[in-house]
Amino acid sequence: MSMVQLPGLAEMIEVISRERNLPKPAVEVALQEALLKGYERYRRTLLLDSGSQFDEEYFYNFDVELDIEEEGFLVLATKMIVEEVESTDHQIALIEVREVAPEAQLGDTVVLDVTPEQNDFGRMAAIQTKQVLSQKLRDQQRKLIQEEFQDLEKTVLQARVLRFERRSVIMAVTSAFGQPEVEAELPKREQLPNDNYRANATFKVFLKRVADGPHRGPQLVVSRADAGLVVYLFANEVPEIEDEVVRIVAVAREANPPSRQVGPRTKIAVDTLERDVDPVGACIGARGSRIQAVVNELRGEKIDVIRWSPDPSTYISNALSPARVDAVRLIDTEERQAHVLVAEDQLSLAIGKEGQNVRLAARLTGWKIDIKDIANYDQEAEDLHLSELQSQKAEEVEAVEEDIESKPENLAEPSTEADTLATDTAAVNEDAANLTATEENVDNEE
Repeated sequence: MSMVQLPGLAEMIEVISRERNLPKPAVEVALQEALLKGYERYRRTLLLDSGSQFDEEYFYNFDVELDIEEEGFLVLATKMIVEEVESTDHQIALIEVREVAPEAQLGDTVVLDVTPEQNDFGRMAAIQTKQVLSQKLRDQQRKLIQEEFQDLEKTVLQARVLRFERRSVIMAVTSAFGQPEVEAELPKREQLPNDNYRANATFKVFLKRVADGPHRGPQLVVSRADAGLVVYLFANEVPEIEDEVVRIVAVAREANPPSRQVGPRTKIAVDTLERDVDPVGACIGARGSRIQAVVNELRGEKIDVIRWSPDPSTYISNALSPARVDAVRLIDTEERQAHVLVAEDQLSLAIGKEGQNVRLAARLTGWKIDIKDIANYDQEAEDLHLSELQSQKAEEVEAVEEDIESKPENLAEPSTEADTLATDTAAVNEDAANLTATEENVDNEE
């Protein structure tokens, strides 16, 4: 059969490639898949009157071959050589093949041209091809974006504001210099309250997730509120972090506080193994130049840089900076509960506006922190209360253990074993009796 002509095929592929930012081979693959779906529609239309139906896998052995120079396409079918043909779409008779290929054997496969006539392809098949092509091009775009940005997940990219959709900001990001821009979504919960998202404004964003599957809208989800952005900014500004002389141990960030009266704030714990290096000073820089660069990028967000310590008491005390702590009592190391004693004039500073300071310190250290006024702190009463709690907990544990030991199913196992043993013994005795009876019968017969 003759080739189905597609006038302007080369130019169409060129235009689609340019408009969709897709390489030409990807466009050709999408077009081949769309044309194959169009051929399926053509075949199904032919058999509407006959009542025959094809399942989803029926056309697995069909393929479409594009000819860019001749501006057309062929439909090819791979068929197996058999003795008797049951399906003309999947099989071909050996005697028929040997007329042109005498060396053919049963079980071999041949590729045959099954291209319909130019006028037979039909309007419905053309519409189906157009619809499928649009979907396949989107799939190719999503696939390329996923491959391009998969390795960049959890890193920071430069982004430019494009437009606004509902409460999200749609931004343009690139994976590298010279690469085409790709749309990314900055959801409301990932935005900073101090940012001014105007058209064409540029921001550094943290690539939080590369979505896969049939997801509508931008495939990339970026963030301005993720703690990873703070880590990147410090690593970019502090050479000691980049050189691994100073390390960031933990970060606690509240980019979107529960109240408008409280601004965004971050606490970051740093450490070093070098005795001659001050990790906190390295992050702050001369006259605060390094930390100021980070603060400017985050639009004035407050940042506390504190020294990490393996001693929980020291670490908790440092984490409550800028408050001055008098003492830290580790009440329960298993539950990680601590009482922090401060002077009356330090209470509000230690707690912070609407509890933000102590909340971030607790998240940074992993301890439940209870701020106490040292002037009103009754250590004996607290110790007595703690002792009562520990006794109560011990009694609860003991009661649970006793309850487990007293369960009847635990005592049932020995009885079950005894019953099994008795049953087995009875069975052995019965077998022995049967054997004796058999021997007596043999003796009588003799």
